[in-house]
Amino acid sequence: MQTKFTDLTDCQWEVIEKKLKGHRPRKQSLREIVNAILWLTRTGTQWRNLESKYPPWQSVYYYFRLWSKRGIWDEILRELVSLERIRQKRQSSPSRAAVDSQSVKVGSFIDEASVGIDGAKKVKGRKRHIAVDSLGLPLAIHITPANVHDSEGGMDLLWQLEEWEERLVQIVGDKAYGGTFKEMAKDAYGWEVDTMKRPPSKQGFVPQKGRWQVERSFGWLNFFRRLAKDFEKTALSAKTFLQLAFISIILNRVA
Repeated sequence: MQTKFTDLTDCQWEVIEKKLKGHRPRKQSLREIVNAILWLTRTGTQWRNLESKYPPWQSVYYYFRLWSKRGIWDEILRELVSLERIRQKRQSSPSRAAVDSQSVKVGSFIDEASVGIDGAKKVKGRKRHIAVDSLGLPLAIHITPANVHDSEGGMDLLWQLEEWEERLVQIVGDKAYGGTFKEMAKDAYGWEVDTMKRPPSKQGFVPQKGRWQVERSFGWLNFFRRLAKDFEKTALSAKTFLQLAFISIILNRVA
C-alpha cells in the first residue's frame, strides 16, 4: 500500500486519459484535476482547502461531479480491475464474487433522508455494500442508509454484477444474503449463493474461504482519510469516493 500520496506517473495517467476523451477543460489541465481529486481522496481535506498547486477547487469539484454522473469513474475502475486480474495471471472476468457491507458514521450537515441507524452495530449513518472478486478487487458498489438490511441493499449489487456475468457462477456471503437475495440471484441471473456460517465454537473474526477477501478490501479503505466517515451529502458522491480509493490502490499496482 502506498504510504504517501504522489501525483500520477505518465504510465498511470495513460490508463485514465483514454477514458476522459471529450472532457478536456478549456483552461485547466485535466491531469491536474484528476491528481487533485485523488489527493483529496487520500488526505480527506475539504474541497475549499484544496492545495494551491492544483486548479481552483470549484473546477475540480465540477469535474468530480460531472464524471460521477456520467459513470466515468465506473468505467475507469472496471478497466483497472480487468488489467489487474490479467496482471495476476487471471482471466479478465471473475467466476466468483464475495459480498458484504460496512456501516459507517456520517459527518455534519448530511441529509437525514439518506441516513439510518444500524441497530446491530449501533451506528447512525450509511452502509457501504460491495462485491469483490477473489483478489479483493471491487466488482460492484452501492450506498444505502445504515438501517437497510444487507439482503435488500445487496439487490443493487446484482444488476451491477451483470457486467461481469461472462464467467460469474457463484456469490459468497454471510447468512444475511440468504432468502430473497439468494432467490433473486438464482432466478434472475442463474448464480448460486453460498451463505457460509461461522463455526459456533469460534469467537471474533474468523476468516472464511471465499469471503475473507471482502473484509480485506474494507481494510484497504482505512488508508484513505476521506473514508474515515461518510462526509458526503449525496450517496452518489459517497460511492464515487469508494471508487476513487480503489482506483488509487489498483493504479499503484498496474502502472
